[in-house]
Amino acid sequence: MSRQVAILVNPTSGKGRGGRYAPVAAKVLQDAGLDVSPLAGRDASEALDLARQVVEERPAALVVVGGDGIVNLGLQAVAGTDVPLGIIPAGTGNDFARLLEIPRRQPERAAAIVASWNIRTVDAGRAAGRWFAGVLSSGFDSAVNERGNRMRWPKGRSRYNLAILAELGVFRPAPYRIVLDGSVVEREAMLVAVGNGVSYGGGMKVTPGAVLDDGEFAITVLKSISKLEFLRVFPRVYSGSHVEHPAVEVYSAKTIELAADGMTAYADGERFGTLPITAECVPGAWRVLAPPSR
Repeated sequence: MSRQVAILVNPTSGKGRGGRYAPVAAKVLQDAGLDVSPLAGRDASEALDLARQVVEERPAALVVVGGDGIVNLGLQAVAGTDVPLGIIPAGTGNDFARLLEIPRRQPERAAAIVASWNIRTVDAGRAAGRWFAGVLSSGFDSAVNERGNRMRWPKGRSRYNLAILAELGVFRPAPYRIVLDGSVVEREAMLVAVGNGVSYGGGMKVTPGAVLDDGEFAITVLKSISKLEFLRVFPRVYSGSHVEHPAVEVYSAKTIELAADGMTAYADGERFGTLPITAECVPGAWRVLAPPSR
């Protein structure tokens, strides 16, 4: 087996944690006898090009240091290949690392998991010609993302929380046409979340029934409710108990088509485009270096 490991870093993730964690992780991997090569792109597009070029050379692994955005970028490079992805969590949310039980804010332990070489083969979602690892969502949460991306202050999770409050004042539910493996569901909805993973936004378990290797999505639909009721229900998303609310519907499907006027879709924190959009769960799409599944 090749001993070459490429490390791709987002140095600005987590208020600079990416830049600080990268050399720590590299040393752990080198001490384990691996040859470590850094990758540095001037922007996300160049970083993805470099990652794809390296993966074509079949290294032992591609390791990413950062948050869910760089995990998504790494996924674009390794999906459909036998090159596994290693993850050193350094972002704000780190939802995919959380799901895999990779230690957060502990780069030595995360790198040791990479070096232990336990490979899990997991599913991925595919929509609009791109892969996603965790949750694809549309509705209130994607509108919050749109608003948050336009804001320059504050930084980190505080900006997301402020965007929630601001968007709540203007957001209106939309009529959705949802096609689940060919079956049509029409609902006026606040949001629709399509989960390959369980959570987004730093631990919000929006699709608590999602399983990484079962070949299908878990889907949560929140129907139209009052803003006061939304504020009552929202905290329950951190435990996943929101799915017990009568306005929440839960489905599963291998493919889903979403259509709603004026709505966008986000996945892994990245903008995937305006609706309509079709997402497919691809079984065993990629390999990741992680603790054994329980």
